[in-house]
Formats: sequence, C-alpha cells, structure tokens
Amino acid sequence: MSKVGISAVIICFNEEHNIKRCLDSLNDVADEIIVVDSFSTDTTPQICQQYPKVRFFQKPWENYSVAKNYGDHFAQYSHILSLDADECLSSELREYLLARKTQLPDAMRISRLTNYCGNWIRHCGWYPDYKTRLWRKELAHWEGIVHESLVFHTPVSIETARGDILHYSYYTISDHLKQLDLFTDLMSKAAFQENKKAPFYKILLSPFIKFLKSFLWQKGFLDGYYGWVICVISSFATFIKYVKLRELHSKSHPNSLSSL
Repeated sequence: MSKVGISAVIICFNEEHNIKRCLDSLNDVADEIIVVDSFSTDTTPQICQQYPKVRFFQKPWENYSVAKNYGDHFAQYSHILSLDADECLSSELREYLLARKTQLPDAMRISRLTNYCGNWIRHCGWYPDYKTRLWRKELAHWEGIVHESLVFHTPVSIETARGDILHYSYYTISDHLKQLDLFTDLMSKAAFQENKKAPFYKILLSPFIKFLKSFLWQKGFLDGYYGWVICVISSFATFIKYVKLRELHSKSHPNSLSSL
C-alpha cells in the first residue's frame, strides 16, 4: 500500500535553464521527485542528481503521455503532482499544498500563469488555464500525443487549489517559432490519423477567427505588445496546422486534394 504523501513527477529534455527552479519549488512539498529524462545532452542530469529526493530515470522519447505514465508508475506515495520542467510552484501554492498534505483530495486542479519573454500573460486565453495536476495515483492515467490529458477511471470530485503553477514558456520569440513547427507537425499528424480534413475555407478563415478570439474576446490586447505577438503567432500556428494537414492528405491521396 502506498504511503500517504506526494510524489512529484517531471518529464524533461535539455532543461538546464529551468530544472533547478522547478526542483527548488518542490523540495519541501514533495516526499519524492521522479524525473523522467529523454537522454538530455546538457547538464540536466547533473543538476537533478544534486537533489537527494530526486529519483532519476531515462527513457527514449515517444510522446508526452508515454513519458508521464512511465514516471507515474514509479510513484511510491499516494498522490502524484505533475509538473513540466519549465514550471514551478508559486509561493502561495507551496503554502497551500503544505497545509493540505495531511488531508489531500482525490484530485486538485491548479491555475497556470505563463511567463512569455519576461512578461506575465494574464489574457489571450492563457490564464487561469486550469490543469488537474494532483490526484490519487490509482485514479487516472495520461492519454494523448500532443495535448495530453488526464483520464480518470471513475468520476471524481476535483478541488481548486489556491496559488498558481508558474510556467516559464518562451524566453525569446524565436523559441516560440521553433516550437510552433514541432507542435504543428504533431497536431497535423494527429488530425490526419483521425481523418480530419483541411478544406480551403478552413485554411482561410480559421486563423482569422483564432486571432479575433484570442485578441478581442479573450482580451489579449490587455497584455500589450507581447499579447499581440502571442495572438498573431497563435493565428499563424492555426494556419500552418491546416496547411500541413492538407499536405498530408495530398501525399496520401494525390488525386483527391481538390475535393478537400
């Protein structure tokens, strides 16, 4: 039977600029810290090995869900707290979790506040960005290739925590654009496997609708210049995703593109 407490699980690859901040924020909260590393080539492994609570594992990369489920498998305590290496706990969230450690709920959702190029983003659809990140380990597992989600085996009541997970997303706009290429590859391939189509009207209209939604309806304009940048890049990502999806259909059925 699992011991009552928290097993923090982190997946990472080449996160030497972020991992220390993440581990420091967990040090008092977690009873153990499980790191699943995809064979980093920087100093990430050496940094992790400096922390007595860290149990360090390496596994070749497959996808986000596989990596997280692999780490969760090693948890020795009753509850799992899932973080990415570029995230950490705010001081308010740390205090809240410490106060609740003797009476943890079945599941807890936590708001996530993102730092983009040195600026905290509170609109654009990026905040509060609630994620279920703490749960009793036998109750759920991860599914999904790109935007992985926690799937519960039975209905559970999910509490809302006080405080934020702080997400240090992109240090430069170039970082964002590099990640865009990777994510649109993954998203278009996932859509192709589900036999989703990319008609021309969707390529034309979806980016425009995405920009209006994030910049106006979700008030991205209140985040100033970087809010505008985020909304433009998000719109462009929507365009690229559908263009790549259309290209996949074209390669699969060379004579059917005009019908999509």
